[in-house]
Amino acid sequence: MGFTIGGIRDIRELRPSGRRRGRATECTAVAEYTGLWGWDVTAGTRASADGACSCGDPRCTAPGAHPLGFFPGVPAGATLDEAARAWARVPGASVLLPVGRSFDVIDVALGAGVHALARLERMGLPRGPVLATPTGRAYFFVAPGAAAELPTLLYRMGWDDADLDLAGLGAGCHVVAPPSPMGTLGPARWLRPPSPEAAPVPPARLLLGTLAYICHRVGRARPRCEA
Repeated sequence: MGFTIGGIRDIRELRPSGRRRGRATECTAVAEYTGLWGWDVTAGTRASADGACSCGDPRCTAPGAHPLGFFPGVPAGATLDEAARAWARVPGASVLLPVGRSFDVIDVALGAGVHALARLERMGLPRGPVLATPTGRAYFFVAPGAAAELPTLLYRMGWDDADLDLAGLGAGCHVVAPPSPMGTLGPARWLRPPSPEAAPVPPARLLLGTLAYICHRVGRARPRCEA
């Protein structure tokens, strides 16, 4: 991924203790995402207390959750110093992870996601990082290409006719990553954070049957790409 042992040590030394992790700086989070996990990061807008987006468009459909057009992004493998220099250009920006590069996302309701995650772990099935949004969604990180394959996979599993609160997010979407807030709703948080001990993002087919079954039991809504 382009990082060094020294770079890993530098990042880990900047991490707060587990009890203070919510106060981690966004710059440190960016360095972890790029240097430790090999993800691209870009800077995003912020939402004000009244819900208006910092982009200035009163009709913005993703306030506080879409990229700043002028920022080139911080590439996967960036060192701590490189991430810090890049982020210094955009103070106050939210941390966004572009979907469709290192991972796609399966988006389900948070309640269903919590139940599905517990079931997957009881069954010993691999799972990657899982993100909870303050809008009540759970994002399961899976291998790139899953969003495009989702209709075919659901058909093969016999779930294509079910009215499921489940969607795939792929290229063109962005997810707001911890510790950045989504306006006044609060920050995104990890249900299962990325970790050296965890498996890499799994193929969607390994999770999809369980996710579809739990979504069918729990209920339905309307998932959407939030960026």
